[in-house]
Amino acid sequence: MTDPLSATPPVLSVSRLSDLLRDLVEENFLQVAVEGEISNFAVPASGHFYFVLKDERAQLRAVMFRTHNRLLRFRPENGQQVICSGRLSLYPQRGELQMVVERVEPVGVGSLQLAFVQLQQRLAAEGLFAEERKRELPPYPRTVGVVTSASGAALQDIHTVLRRRGAGVKILLSPVRVQGEGAAAEIAAAIAAQNRYGAADVLIVGRGGGSLEDLWAFNEEKVARAIHASTIPVISAVGHEVDVTIADFVADRRAATPSAAAEIVARGRLELEGHLDHLFTRLETAQQRQSELLTARLVGLSQRLRSPRQSLALVRQRLERGEERLKQKLERCLDRRREELALRAGRLQGLSPLATLERGYALVREIENGAVVRDASTLKVGGEISLTLARGEATARVESITPVSKRGV
Repeated sequence: MTDPLSATPPVLSVSRLSDLLRDLVEENFLQVAVEGEISNFAVPASGHFYFVLKDERAQLRAVMFRTHNRLLRFRPENGQQVICSGRLSLYPQRGELQMVVERVEPVGVGSLQLAFVQLQQRLAAEGLFAEERKRELPPYPRTVGVVTSASGAALQDIHTVLRRRGAGVKILLSPVRVQGEGAAAEIAAAIAAQNRYGAADVLIVGRGGGSLEDLWAFNEEKVARAIHASTIPVISAVGHEVDVTIADFVADRRAATPSAAAEIVARGRLELEGHLDHLFTRLETAQQRQSELLTARLVGLSQRLRSPRQSLALVRQRLERGEERLKQKLERCLDRRREELALRAGRLQGLSPLATLERGYALVREIENGAVVRDASTLKVGGEISLTLARGEATARVESITPVSKRGV
C-alpha cells in the first residue's frame, strides 16, 4: 500500500496556481458584503476607484470600476466607515486577493445624506450660499417663471394662489421632470432657458413633497449652479416645510412649499393694494373735511353779505381809486421814459457823423468808385473826389498828394 504522504505533488506554474486560486475564490465568494474603513483612496485617469478596506487586524484591497462608481451619490473618502458589496477575485499579476466592489454604503448615514453634506460643504466653501450675493425679489412682478412638472400638484397650487391673490400676474411655465434619472439636467436647462428668454421677473423652482430620493434632483450640483448663474431672482420651493435641499441654500429666497412661494410673489401686490386702499380712505376723509370747511365758510359769508347796491357802490369806488392810481403811475412812467429818450438822443447826436461835419470837417469819397478816402496815398493826381459837407456837397480835382511822413515833418 502506497503512503499518500510520500506521494510527490504535481508541479504547478505560478500562473496555473494563481488561476486555480482565482477560480476557487470567485466560485465561492460571488457575492459578499464587507465592512471596513477606507484608506489609500485613489482615482487614476481611468476613473476607477482603488482603495483599501481595513479594520484593526486586517486589510483588503478593493477596486470599484467606473461603470459602477459613476452611480454613487457621494464621494468616498479616506477614513469613511463603509459597507462594500461585490465579489472577491485574485489579481494574478501580483497574486493578491482583492474585492471587486459594485456598491458602497456609508455606515451610520445613508449615501444620499452623505452626498448632501459633501456637496453642501463644497458649494458653501465656493460662496454659493453667501447672503451678500442674494438679490431682493421684485416687489410687483408681472410675469412669474415656474420650473416644475406640468402635471404635478405644485403647479396647481401656484396657479390657485396667484389667481386668488395676484390678479394680473402671468405664469410662464417650463415643464420638466422633477425626479428620476435626467431630471436635474432638465431643471438646470429650464432655468437657463428662462434667463435667455428674459420675460420673467422672478422664478419659482420646485415641486411637491416626497422622500429624499424623490427630491434628489434639487440636491444635484448642476441645479445648484444653474440657480447661482441665474440673472432672474429665484425662489426655491421644494417639498414641505421640513424638507431642505441644496437648491434652498443657493436660491435668493426659500419657500416652505410651492403655495408659500406664490404667496411671497403675490405679497408685494397685496401690500400695494392695501396701501392704495389706505390712501383712498384718507382721501375720502380729507375731501369730507374740506367740504365741511367750505360749507362753514359759505354760511359765514352769506350772513355777512351786503345788498347788491352796496356791493356795487364799493366796487365802483375801488375801481375809481384804482383808475386814478393807474393814471398817476402811467404818467410817472411816461415822464421817466421821456427823460431817458432825451438823454439817449443827446448821446446819439454827439456820436453822429453829421455832428462832426458841423464842426467843419468833410467826408471825402473817390468819384470813380465811391470809396471813402482815409489815406491820401490811395488817391491819384488828377483824380476827382467828392466832398460831403454839413450842408451840401462839392467836387474837386487832386492837384498834389502829401504823404503822411512829409506832412509830419
